[in-house]
This record gives sequence, structure tokens and C-alpha cells, in this order.
Amino acid sequence: MANLKEVKQRITSVVSTQQITKAMKMVSAAKLRRAQDKIIMMRPFSKKLTAILNNVSSASEGDLDLIYSEKREMKKVLLIPITSDKGLCGAFNTNVIKATTAAIGGQFSGAEITIMPIGKKSFEFFKKSKYPIIEQFQGLFHDLSSDKIRDAANYAMNSFVKGEFDHVVLVFNEFKNVATQVIRTEQFLPMASEEIKGEIAPDTDYLLEPSREFIIQELVPKALRVQFYKAILESNASEHGARMTAMDKATENAGELLKELRLMYNRTRQAAITNEILEIVSGANALGGK
Repeated sequence: MANLKEVKQRITSVVSTQQITKAMKMVSAAKLRRAQDKIIMMRPFSKKLTAILNNVSSASEGDLDLIYSEKREMKKVLLIPITSDKGLCGAFNTNVIKATTAAIGGQFSGAEITIMPIGKKSFEFFKKSKYPIIEQFQGLFHDLSSDKIRDAANYAMNSFVKGEFDHVVLVFNEFKNVATQVIRTEQFLPMASEEIKGEIAPDTDYLLEPSREFIIQELVPKALRVQFYKAILESNASEHGARMTAMDKATENAGELLKELRLMYNRTRQAAITNEILEIVSGANALGGK
């Protein structure tokens, strides 16, 4: 059985850890509220913009020749795994890395893979791999801003237009609630022809100036940037939700461990007192026997 000093040191250590996890939970809760507000406001805008774009483009007698919709043979693929810069958020980062690795060995097997990691954790993992790495956006979460996100989106879009990549895919956590984040492997380019029902009536009539073609050419890059921005915000909110949940669980576990350690401390102390009493009684009996 451990002595009193060792048990007391363990109790002090666990108490300190519990205070840290409580503080981290409170910080994540405050950040989560702001991140959650952003993504909740972004979702309707992103959905409506895509619906308008689909509705306007479907009104055409023929398909427009959009460079962002060009279907190519899947020879060169750019994967963009979005993780956090820090750990202590459960399986948040691990799930993204696993999904990216699974995509490489699955649907993109045989293709030439390039990784553009966003977040320190994905960068640290994939820089050890055999795949080429695009490094300039890995610190995007360090000072998150719309300008930096737009630069990252523009890089991916321009690389696709130039023919450097045939497919661009985002891998990120979609925010559902504090306790639930869902991994998404989402095709960014070429644009997927997704039908959105119920948003805008199919017979909606638009007055387009200067022309429908010009409007679509302007809307498509904007819609893509919004899609990229939304993925970043989803991941940001998911990170804080995952960290808040992980720290809450860690705090609970620390509390359970403290109960066990204090019980152990009391038992050890009781055993020590009992031994001292036995020694005193034994000594008294020995003296009495003389």
C-alpha cells in the first residue's frame, strides 16, 4: 500500500489537473458560442446562394461552359484536411486524418495525391508522409480571418483552373451540436451538380442584368469561396465543441479519481494509526510482563 506522502502528492496533482480542465472547458464554451453563431448565420446564406445559382443556371436552354465544372480524369488530386492547431479535443483531429488516409487508399487510389493541410495537427502528420505538401495555409487558424480563408480558396480554385489538379476535396468536421461532429469528405472542385429542392420554385423568374451568363460567371467563384469559408467555420465550431466535451469528461474523470485517492488516503492513514496503536500496546504489554 502506498504511503501517506505519495497519496497526498497524487491528490494534489489531480486537483491541479482538474482546475486546468475546468478552465479549458470554460474557455472553449466561450469560444464555441461565437463560432456557433458564425456558422449558424453562414449556413442559410450558403444554401440560398447555391439555390439561386442552380436555379438561374438551370433556366438555360444549354449548359454553360464553366471551367469550375469541367470533368476530368482523376489523375491529380488535392486533398485539404482541416484540423485544429491544438490537441486535447478528443478524436477531432484523428477522425479527419483517418478519413483523409481512407480516401487516399480508397476512392483516390492510384491518383497522384497532394496535401494542402489546414491546421497544425494535419500538417505535422502529413509532412511525415510521402505526399507533396502545400504549407502556406497550415497556420490559417492562428489568426483566422476572411482574407486568409479567401486566399486559400483562391489558391485551390486557381490551381484547378490551371490544370494542376483534376479534383479538389475538403475533409472536415461538420458541426451538429456540442457533443456531435460529423466527418465530411466533400468535393470542392469540379463543382457537383447538386439539386436543392424546396428553396426556390422552379418557375421563379429573375431579371438579370447585364446577362445571365455574366451573373453566373460572377456567382460561381463567390459560391465556391462561400463553400470553402463554410467548411472552415464548421471545423472551427466543431473544434471548440469537441474540446469542451473532452475537458468536461476529463474533469468528471478527475473527480472520480479524487474520490478513490481520498478513500485510499483515509484507509492508509487509518492503517498507520492502527499500527502505531498496536506498537504502543505491544510495548506496554512487554513492559508489563517484566
